[in-house]
Amino acid sequence: MRVILAEDATLLREGLVRLLVDEGHEVVAAVSDGDALVAAVSADQPDVVVVDVRMPPTHTDEGLRAALEIRRRWPSVGVLVLSQYVERSYAAELITADADGVGYLLKDRVMRMEEFLDALERVGNGGAAFDPEVVRQLLSRSSHSDPLAQLTARESEVLQRMAQGHTNAGIAGELFISQSAVEKNVNAIFDKLGIAPTTGYSRRVLAILHYLGS
Repeated sequence: MRVILAEDATLLREGLVRLLVDEGHEVVAAVSDGDALVAAVSADQPDVVVVDVRMPPTHTDEGLRAALEIRRRWPSVGVLVLSQYVERSYAAELITADADGVGYLLKDRVMRMEEFLDALERVGNGGAAFDPEVVRQLLSRSSHSDPLAQLTARESEVLQRMAQGHTNAGIAGELFISQSAVEKNVNAIFDKLGIAPTTGYSRRVLAILHYLGS
């Protein structure tokens, strides 16, 4: 898989480069700011970019803005975002148009090699990968008027894994239930969230957006 990295912390960036090369991936470029990332993608589109949210010069949202620009200009390029914190609006904005080829990991997850590489593969192949801790915090909201509170424990588990990027078959394997049981739970989730079939929109994406608080 061809990868471009954008991370301003030199040790982390070089460590990721070595890890990816050792795993057989091709690192097309490794840069330290958002502008350089967009320029690198413009010069040679990779399968996926790995980008930190906060980078120079202001260390606020440069990485995010670069990620959104890449999604807009090169929608076939997967985007795996790294953040120190759970940024709900960032995750929601990234998947507003389409959840395919998008991932969001907390930085400490990068230290867990197998999980990071699995997320990279999924995003690079057009899937989605959201950190379970991100998902847990996004679902922890408590509100009597929130339709999410109406979900059963099983439906919440299914929605959590939907937001992590798993297919129905993948969810079935994760929860040790049949695929038909997953489909029943997914349909129940759509009903409880008030998501009717609508031409031009993915019900699955709309459910995830609701889940992310968009």
